[in-house]
Amino acid sequence: MKTRTSIVLIALVAVAAAFGGWWLAQPGAAHRHTLEKRVNADGKTYYTCAMHPEVRQDKPGNCPICGMKLTVRSEAAATVAPQSKKPLYYYDPMVPTQHFDAPGKSPFMDMQLVPKYAEDASTTGETIVQIDPRMAQNLGMRVAPVKTGTFWQRIEAVGSVALDERRIVVVESRTAGWIEHLDVRAEGDPVRKGQRLAALYSPELFAARQELKLAQDAGDAALAKASRQRLRLLGGGAGAGSQSGVFSPLSGFVMELMAREGAQLAPGMPLMKLADLSQVWVNVEIPEALAGWISTGKSAEARLKSLPDQMFEGTVDYLYPQLDSATRTLRARLVFANPEGRLRPGMFADVSLFGGARRDVLLVPSEAVIRTGERTVVMVAESQGRYRPVAVQAGAERNGETMILAGLSAGQNVVVSGQFLIDSEASLLGAYQRLGTAPAASPSTEPVP
Repeated sequence: MKTRTSIVLIALVAVAAAFGGWWLAQPGAAHRHTLEKRVNADGKTYYTCAMHPEVRQDKPGNCPICGMKLTVRSEAAATVAPQSKKPLYYYDPMVPTQHFDAPGKSPFMDMQLVPKYAEDASTTGETIVQIDPRMAQNLGMRVAPVKTGTFWQRIEAVGSVALDERRIVVVESRTAGWIEHLDVRAEGDPVRKGQRLAALYSPELFAARQELKLAQDAGDAALAKASRQRLRLLGGGAGAGSQSGVFSPLSGFVMELMAREGAQLAPGMPLMKLADLSQVWVNVEIPEALAGWISTGKSAEARLKSLPDQMFEGTVDYLYPQLDSATRTLRARLVFANPEGRLRPGMFADVSLFGGARRDVLLVPSEAVIRTGERTVVMVAESQGRYRPVAVQAGAERNGETMILAGLSAGQNVVVSGQFLIDSEASLLGAYQRLGTAPAASPSTEPVP
């Protein structure tokens, strides 16, 4: 009985072995759902699955996980770290602040951790940040050259229209008397140069005219001359009567009416205040950092919201000597011709001030400049995959370009997109603690009014 049982078991084992050998010989039987991940350090072509990028094979076929056809890919040669150096730590490029002691897969993303090696900064005192070129490409890092060019400064500001105070006059009475007739009766009324504003009755003026007539009748030339001088001082002519007129010395409008018809007058008493609108001021506030670009005589433009299609041209007339300590701005006074009177006091205007050009200056895209609060930094791209933070002295910015006064030289490449990874790595390596301030700018690059 035992012999028969042993024979049956031996026969079953033989059948199972034969079936296993037949199955292993079938095509595709060697595929597994978990393949060993191989890295092409030599940059060779490999095949992978679009849905399962961890699958990599050296020949075409189907994905062992989902059955899709594998697609061809090529991979740049990986940079092999010197065997003498050991990684400081491992990190996920998408979460660079988290460090790991051993290699493996990232708990955040479905990707392998990247080793971080110590950089030798003892000879240069600079910190070099290394980023895998493939990772830089995946993150969309872009670089741009530092170029030499001409920087045109144009300062935009909001201004308020005001009266030109040099074109305001006060009309006064030169003699005692009364206002018999007032030709201008309300503030804001327009006046023309030479127009009569009021008619005055003055007994003193009447006496002076009578005196002149008597001197002329008597043929006394000296007395007549003195009488004419007295009439001139009283503001009267050589005509007869006790009435004299007050006339406008300019064309403009009545700012203030200080006397009414029938009012008694004394010598030197003001009747009204007139303003000439043929030229006006526009006051603007210029930020302190840009004040050095503006000087008297610089040109300016102004536009009104009520007249968007019309542009007014003016010049910088005066820079006030005191800076506003609260707003850190400098007040500037601009002069604009206003022959048609469209610029009215109290209006707001969008003003452009032209500071001129600075030639042969260094320019970088504004997005390349990182302001940390303590210093201004750009990331300089060295050889492939190597970046260096550099402290710079930045100047004015306009139209997406920033002027660099010190810290860079023409021809260098700076990172303009994807700097967050380099900035994070530089902070972790203590680069900003070792980073000095940018050298002072040369006198030729300082703003000149």
